[in-house]
Amino acid sequence: MDDKIKFELEFVIQSSPQLLYQYLSTPSGLSEWFADNVNSRGEMFSFIWDGSEEVAKLLKRKSDEFVKFAWEENEDDSYFEMKIIVDEITKDVSLFITDFAEEDEVDEAKMLWENQVSDLKHVLGSQ
Repeated sequence: MDDKIKFELEFVIQSSPQLLYQYLSTPSGLSEWFADNVNSRGEMFSFIWDGSEEVAKLLKRKSDEFVKFAWEENEDDSYFEMKIIVDEITKDVSLFITDFAEEDEVDEAKMLWENQVSDLKHVLGSQ
């Protein structure tokens, strides 16, 4: 298997870090924008899209700052992380996404995140 390429994206989100974190860290919040349905049992989150289920483990989280997941079927050290950064001067809130994809799938993965975050902004009324 080829090594996956790490990529990062940044999105400015018109939201408080506290509200944004709820949409990143809870099954009900993630169900609003990231997947059709999300369930969790402890640290295991199951994400459902079009009837297909993917399971991820919550590796780490810090309230109002970030969540970090790893897909269960991964056989490498890849993960995806959603981090909330607040600019100290402007107080702008940004969402930093860190993810991994195969070299020939990076553009597609970035586009997928852009679409997902667009849905998140819509749900937050942050268009």
